[in-house]
Amino acid sequence: MIAYPVSRRTLLRGAALTSGGLALTPLFPAWARSGTPGLGRTPEVLSGEEIALSIGHTPFSIGGKTGHAVTVNGTLPGPVIRLKEGQKVRLAVTNTLKEDSSIHWHGILLPFQMDGVPGVSFPGIKPGETYNYAFEVKQSGTYWYHSHSGGQEAMGLYGAIVIDPAGPDPVAYDREHVVVLSDWSFMHPMEQMRKLKAMGGYFNHNQQTLSGLLKGQDQTAADRRMWAGMRMDPTDIADVNGSTYSYLINGHASADNWTALFVPGERVRLRIINASAMTNFNVRLPGLPMIVVAADGQNIEPVETDEFQIAIAETYDVIVQPNDDRAYGLIAESIDRSGLCRATLAPRMDMVAAIPALRERPLLTVKDMGMGEMDMGAADKSGGAMAGMDHSAAASAPSAKDSMAGMDMTGGAMKMRDPSVAPQVKMGPGVATLAPMPMDRTGERPTGLEKVDHRVLTYRDLKSLRPNADTRTPSREIDLHLTANMERYMWSFDGVKFSEGTEPIAFRHSERVRVNLINDTMMPHPIHLHGHFFEVVTGNPGRHPVKHTVNVLPGGKVSFDLTADALGDWAFHCHMLLHMMAGMFRVVTVRHEEAAA
Repeated sequence: MIAYPVSRRTLLRGAALTSGGLALTPLFPAWARSGTPGLGRTPEVLSGEEIALSIGHTPFSIGGKTGHAVTVNGTLPGPVIRLKEGQKVRLAVTNTLKEDSSIHWHGILLPFQMDGVPGVSFPGIKPGETYNYAFEVKQSGTYWYHSHSGGQEAMGLYGAIVIDPAGPDPVAYDREHVVVLSDWSFMHPMEQMRKLKAMGGYFNHNQQTLSGLLKGQDQTAADRRMWAGMRMDPTDIADVNGSTYSYLINGHASADNWTALFVPGERVRLRIINASAMTNFNVRLPGLPMIVVAADGQNIEPVETDEFQIAIAETYDVIVQPNDDRAYGLIAESIDRSGLCRATLAPRMDMVAAIPALRERPLLTVKDMGMGEMDMGAADKSGGAMAGMDHSAAASAPSAKDSMAGMDMTGGAMKMRDPSVAPQVKMGPGVATLAPMPMDRTGERPTGLEKVDHRVLTYRDLKSLRPNADTRTPSREIDLHLTANMERYMWSFDGVKFSEGTEPIAFRHSERVRVNLINDTMMPHPIHLHGHFFEVVTGNPGRHPVKHTVNVLPGGKVSFDLTADALGDWAFHCHMLLHMMAGMFRVVTVRHEEAAA
């Protein structure tokens, strides 16, 4: 039996917590406190067939400032819920707020009435009421839960779910830690939305400067003229970022040095969850390779990497095996390089890993506009945006000539609004661009990791551990365009916001359908379908990975095959909270064929 060291500092810190030494900060659940020996050896993990949860207000302090959080059982993050495949569970959720609330069980297969989306699957939980969620656990893996009401998710209402398999676990490990990544702002998400509506780049403090031009760090003057002519900003990568966010690991900022303990030589499983409202993170453990063994709770063929991007709402399980008696930094860096959070993986509590400097902030390219491999590096001296363009790649594209038809280049502008590339899109002020040549980018390094000198995980590296049971060829295809006017902060599917009265996307029960997501915007979108898993088929010739959330890169396209095997109404949306709230949301309805008719 392994002995896990507990230092005097750990004991003193525990005494301070229990005596109210952090009265203005929510008491972190035991699994999330610094110096945790591992999830399986930590108390206060909720399990069993009857679980009680309470939603309420809790003061939260960070950086010497105190704000207001919405929490579960008084902690941020909420408690880990640990279940077992095949069991039945009843979760009694009490709302002590003065407003409606809810909990959605993200990635969990259950009856749609238990899914927890107000206005879609149930009416929500009124103030003072208790709602009883009950379902049978049909899966295993790493998942999470969060509110689907009023931006409460951004204010702290989230937590992890770990489901143990009914049989032997194909992943061998000696110890495990849950790692919940999140972003925190003292500014309410509705106030963030108001500011972005008034000025699309309100939080973007990473814009190009004259000094950057002179040092050769930013675009050339010609490139700047071209982008200005299109009213686009190549630094607009994360519309809410480190200018207002503090980035957290298990509720702790870098200065808190959240520490996960290990004994050298152990295989340590890290269950990494991105519970952020608006932040995609690039994750690395400098000096320690990671073996990715699961994506979105589903086992994959192990693949070794040095860094990966985890989009909002995704989960990745990784195995690390630290052999040295030293501290390793677990680094979660925002994709626009506006901030990061460091935690420590170490054999003892008195060890602190280094906090690295932020890396050079990335710039978007014409590929992020959905213009394929075009070279637009040399605009002419008159400011004509297309003068220096290399058309060779465009000319070889199947519809290159047609794709250029709607580009208005008068006055150096290029308005990519040719409706022929997306006839189903409702054109209007909410659609600023349509990608002329969207590409499969699943094999490319994601935003911010294009130039790093080590291995980076891509979707094309993900191979399901077991073949999918449904091998049918899809009977039909559906195209869905991810559309926006970023300057006006308008987000939609096919040019229509959810509030404009969209019709549900209808599926017949058990039919097999291919869904093609085309990103016409210059921002990545993690698209999540409730109640189902799907196969990501784009760029994957082998066993397709099975996911519930897929990140569609700017100017990119992703196809997934779906077996619509869950009856009911299900939310389908971008998991960037403000994008969803602004309109990038639809309802998927699954009915028996006779009912659909």
